Amino acid sequence: MSHLLVPPAYDGGSLVDVVTELEGRLTGIGRRERGLRPELAALIPPARTYVIVVFDGLGAAQLDHARAADLRRDLRATVDAMFPTTTTVSLASVATGLPPAGHGLLGYQLWLPEVGQVVNTIKWTTLWGDPLPVATAGFLPVPNTWERLTAAGIESITVQPANFAGTPLTTALYRGCRFEPVGGVAEAVEATIQLAEAPGRLILTYLPQVDFAAHVHGQASKEYGAALGTVATAWSRLREGVPRDAVLVGTADHGHVDIPVHRRYRLPKELQADRILYGDSRVMFVLGDPIDDDAMPATWRPFADMSSWWGPPPKHEAFDERRPSGALIADAGHALLHRYSDARLVGHHGGLTTAERTVPLLVAGG
Repeated sequence: MSHLLVPPAYDGGSLVDVVTELEGRLTGIGRRERGLRPELAALIPPARTYVIVVFDGLGAAQLDHARAADLRRDLRATVDAMFPTTTTVSLASVATGLPPAGHGLLGYQLWLPEVGQVVNTIKWTTLWGDPLPVATAGFLPVPNTWERLTAAGIESITVQPANFAGTPLTTALYRGCRFEPVGGVAEAVEATIQLAEAPGRLILTYLPQVDFAAHVHGQASKEYGAALGTVATAWSRLREGVPRDAVLVGTADHGHVDIPVHRRYRLPKELQADRILYGDSRVMFVLGDPIDDDAMPATWRPFADMSSWWGPPPKHEAFDERRPSGALIADAGHALLHRYSDARLVGHHGGLTTAERTVPLLVAGG
């Protein structure tokens, strides 16, 4: 039996609304239907420059950890990640100011009929690692967030690990955005502080440490605690170093849940034979016949029952070609694996539980 499912609050309480709120403030171009609800918007002071710090994989519930104290003190509220609750989907909403239904990147593993394959949208390869002819620079709609900011005279900059420079994902997400490569967390902090000195900027600093530790080691591990401590220290240093007339906004792309090895369920081969499986381990998309098996730790949902989870219209022109026939929603504490899934991972996400969906809204400065 599936657990309680709560779709993202696309009415002003989600990650995409944080970005459109700041875009509207910087550009002065108000959009009545965009931005945060008034009570959330009031938590972010006006500023000449905004810095968004994206802590990959840091759900709001994870701030209860002892090593997260320096983050927790600046927690002002929570917002919702996108559906499915995964990095590429949420960051595509940041990059476009659109819900997933509008930007068309509908899952971490995404069926692209034009290439006849399910694409790993982190690496933009097949699920077994072969490169694919996808022109990622033009994959997301035009104009994106960064292009709209530039047109309004606002400079957009992203501070990222240097090894991300020029990758297909970076090319997809940051078209029109200045890419500032850094060698580690300390360099990221230093670069962000220096960049925030200038007015009229939107800076996005991306810190991946928590997500990696949660996936590989789980939230009970010393490695996870160390990663939390690293990003908490980075936030504190940014808080102290960023000019007073700039404002820090911290958030995340999704949360995490630990799944023990005996609850990582691999679908039977016969169920995989005539279907296309994609999405995530917590919500596995199925293109093809429904799967209804009482022995499986999951519940089948037809597309009609979940179509609104990607957000309101208007929909991307390829939405109906990329969306599944339905999905298997993993039961609480379970993960679903297909033939190409990595069974070693401890941390999982993609679903709509509070732990996966709800991310922090941290605010400092101003």
